[in-house]
Amino acid sequence: MTKMKNHRGSAKRFRVSKSGKILRSKAYKSHILTKKTTKRKRNLRKSTTVSN
Repeated sequence: MTKMKNHRGSAKRFRVSKSGKILRSKAYKSHILTKKTTKRKRNLRKSTTVSN
């Protein structure tokens, strides 16, 4: 039997931290950035955990 393949869409969007939590990046960071404040854009850079 062949190996199972990872779901490529999920593999690109999520990663596992050292402690085992699943991390994701935040949305609303790709375009229409002029009206968003610097503080808001800076907070969008951080990755966050996927809720249970």
